[in-house]
Parts: sequence; structure tokens; C-alpha cells
Amino acid sequence: MSSIVLPSYNKNILRAILSLKLADRTLPELGDDDVLIKTYAASCNPSDIAFIQGGYNIVKKLPAVPGFEGSGTVVDAGKRMKNLIGKKVSCFIQDDIDGTWADHFIGHRHNILVLDEAMDMDQAACFSVNPFTAYALMQIAQLRESQAIIQNAAGGQVAAFIRQIAKINGIEVINIVRKQNTADILLAEGFKHVFVEQDDDFQIQLRDMAHQLNATTAFDAVGGPNSGIIFNAMPNDSELVVYGGLSNKMITEIDAMEIIFNDKIISGFNLVDWKSEIETDDFSIILNELQQMFIEGILHTKIQGIVNFKDIVQGLKIYLGNMSNGKILLKP
Repeated sequence: MSSIVLPSYNKNILRAILSLKLADRTLPELGDDDVLIKTYAASCNPSDIAFIQGGYNIVKKLPAVPGFEGSGTVVDAGKRMKNLIGKKVSCFIQDDIDGTWADHFIGHRHNILVLDEAMDMDQAACFSVNPFTAYALMQIAQLRESQAIIQNAAGGQVAAFIRQIAKINGIEVINIVRKQNTADILLAEGFKHVFVEQDDDFQIQLRDMAHQLNATTAFDAVGGPNSGIIFNAMPNDSELVVYGGLSNKMITEIDAMEIIFNDKIISGFNLVDWKSEIETDDFSIILNELQQMFIEGILHTKIQGIVNFKDIVQGLKIYLGNMSNGKILLKP
């Protein structure tokens, strides 16, 4: 199989990207519960960037093929999976095997999603992670009966899905962004509550709005000192849910008195754990619901460009230059 290969991890992101090479790899044998997928498209997520730097919690034997997410068609299968040959699938693969940045890759029955024929395959390449993350996070807010939520990294794709799902459920969203131009885009799209974390009065404005709207759930994709700032700004009986660490910094600035006297908590969210805890029938209902939202255009992943495998270095540079512009898809 023609694959993008990572020879070694490198914390320097530019050097890590420049080390990626296009090479042929031998396809391993299929297990009974495996399928061979002909790649339609593979996505690039922040987790992929962290992986090639060696800064992610998934470590593979090197050299390895990166790529946690992708879409394609099943072209061969193990003996217990023959019924899936010819089916369109979306995959999320974090096992210690070659990933999705190849013209063929192997999926296991636990990490493939069988798709409706009407599902767009570009959208399917970005389907297995972000939509389910947004759905699961919003379940937390709904169980808490939150009237409003706070989210940082609000220019990202998970944040966009959260806004849409929140709108359907009548929940207000307070959006925190890093740059004024991202705030301007969200305001132009009609979102009311947008704050730039670098503004002088950010903390005061955030606290006032959080209490005014009774935002008792917050989703933190960044970590670092702003986690504490968000936590401290929330009203009593609130929960800060940490699901990412884009800052690569320790969570700080938490006021211990807010925990002791105001009944506030911090929790973590991991999509893999969430999926493992969901009953099969319940997950099938969620899968069908989310697919229908994509088919009807209610949800849509923003894609800024499509890159051929041979142009991987250029494509990743574009993605890193402005991740808020949308995903980069890699195609053989």
C-alpha cells in the first residue's frame, strides 16, 4: 500500500512534518474481525499533529503510518466480516497498527462505522471523532439541565457542532476565542456571546455573562491558565469538562475556594471511554441520528482543502497556518 510514513517523533513540528515520506508498505494479514478499506479520504486533526511530535497519549512502533480518522470502502474482510464487503465506512483507529494516511488501511469491527449510502464521503472522513465528541459533551450539559454553556477554542469544528446541537436544544453558548478575527467571524455569523481571551476585561465580562445566563457547564479544549479562569467565572454548582489540551500547559489559576464552598467540579472526557460505555443499541441510534443531520445539512464539517499524498508537507503547513479555516483532507 502507498503510505505516508513517519520515521521518528520530533517535538519540533516543522521537522516532524518535513520527515514524512511517501513509501510502499506491506499489507498485514486480516484477522477474523478485520476489514481492508480502500481509502477515500483521511483527515488531519490536532491529535494527528500531536502524534507525529510524540506528544500524544498514543505511541506506535516506528516507522509508522499516521492518521487516526478516515473514510473508504471495504474491499476485503476477515471471515466474520464478509457481509461488509462493498460497504462505505468511517473509521477511528488508534491501535498500534498503521493508520489511515495510506491508500488502504485495516479497520477492526470495534472502530468502524457502517455508513448510509447517502453520506458524503468527504464528510465521512471527519465523522468518527468531532460529531460524537460534541454530541457526548452536550449530553453532559443536558443531564445537568444547564441553561447555558461556556466553550473555549470556539473557532474549532467541535465548537461549531456544539453550537448547532445547543441551538436545537435551546441552550445558550458563551464562546471564547484567542484572536479578534475569529471573534469577528462568529459575530458575523450571528453568534451573540463571543469573548476574546486577550482582552483586558475578559475575566470580568466572562464572569458577568456566565452568571447572567447561568452557564453551569463548560467545555475546555485548551488547558493552561484559562481553564482556571473559566472555572472561577462559573456560578455555583458548575462543572468544567476538560476534553483537550491544545495549550500543552498544565491547568492552573483554579481558586480552591470555588471548589470548597461553591460546589464546583472539574472532570475529564475521553471519546474512546464514552463509546465503550454506551450500549450497542443506544450507539446505533446516535450513529443514525448524527448521520441524518449530516445528510440533511444540519451538521457540516468545514473543509479548507484537499491534498494529494505527495503534497503532504505543503498540506500540513496550510492546516497549521490557520486551523480555524477547516480540516485538510488527504487523498491517495
